[in-house]
Amino acid sequence: MKTRLTLYTLILLSLTIFSCTDKNAFTISGTVTNPGSLKKIFLVEADSAGIKVVDSTQLSENGKFEFKHSAPYENLYKIRVGGSVFDIIAKNGDAITFSTDINDISKAYTVTGSEESEKIKDFNKLNNVYSDKMSKLYNDYQAKAQALGKETDSLINAYRPQFQVIMDEQSAATLKYVNDNKNSLAGFYAATSLDPDKYEQQLIAYADAIKDNFKDNLGVQQFEKQMAAAKPISIGQHAPDFTIIGIDDKPIKLSDYKGKYVMLDFWASWCMPCRQENPNVVKQYAIYHAKGLNILGISLDQDKTKWQQAITADNLSWTHASDLKNFEGPTEVLYHIQAIPSNFIIDPNGIIVAKNVRGADLEQFLNKTFNKPQ
Repeated sequence: MKTRLTLYTLILLSLTIFSCTDKNAFTISGTVTNPGSLKKIFLVEADSAGIKVVDSTQLSENGKFEFKHSAPYENLYKIRVGGSVFDIIAKNGDAITFSTDINDISKAYTVTGSEESEKIKDFNKLNNVYSDKMSKLYNDYQAKAQALGKETDSLINAYRPQFQVIMDEQSAATLKYVNDNKNSLAGFYAATSLDPDKYEQQLIAYADAIKDNFKDNLGVQQFEKQMAAAKPISIGQHAPDFTIIGIDDKPIKLSDYKGKYVMLDFWASWCMPCRQENPNVVKQYAIYHAKGLNILGISLDQDKTKWQQAITADNLSWTHASDLKNFEGPTEVLYHIQAIPSNFIIDPNGIIVAKNVRGADLEQFLNKTFNKPQ
């Protein structure tokens, strides 16, 4: 009997120990070394659904602090320590420990008790590698510009490709991290750092892959809805047909361009970035129209006179049409136009083969498309 009582006692003791963790909240026990005059620490909820301070606490004399916060779902948070912020991912039941040294210029920190927090820390460490490369290249550029006494076009043209290489390498490393961590919320937050225009196809595929994960996270659900909306007008999809009124008041259908290359160019007379890009589009049209490129300019203007004046002023010699309803026109809604300039290049089979290519990227795409080896 005594043995049985001892066994029951041990079981009850173990249950008591394990029940000390509050399943309705998470805790962060932190230590800040060399705090100086720092007195207050903030906890910030920071995901794609919004950013807000959710708690704050005083730093003790020995640099200790603690947060206890209830999370409706696993989420990204930031601990704001003076002018520095540190990412963690937390859910109810987590008992997280955190420490950092204010005097550490590298902003290093340690975190335990949350595997997801360790993963987001790893991603930030990856980002820092490329940030350091970018900073070194920028400092080198600045030194050369100062030696010349000004920023010259030749200097800019020499350094721009180098900056682009670093950005492309960073994006490739981020995409690999995302694909390696599909079941991790850290992977999701890494995905949201990618350029949504350049990596739209990959982000749509990623959204499809995680659709059964993180069902209670509002940021993830918002992202998945955005990708689902983008999918029908993404690269590789059949461009949805439409009818729009031309500048001559006659209807134009996208299907009129069946069997031809056509670029839908969404712009407006009041859009300065559009007007700045127009000379490049004019140049490319002059080169590639004879080789099969067509352009259908779709204006978001509401004033037909100003629209016509801009066409004349910018020498836009291709076909033009408009719903004259700004962003609320049916064509703009169909193609989810939320910013301009915006364009879609559609091949002779009606497939979207490029989106939002401008400047040198447009020139490069058209060169590859129309100057393919026979």
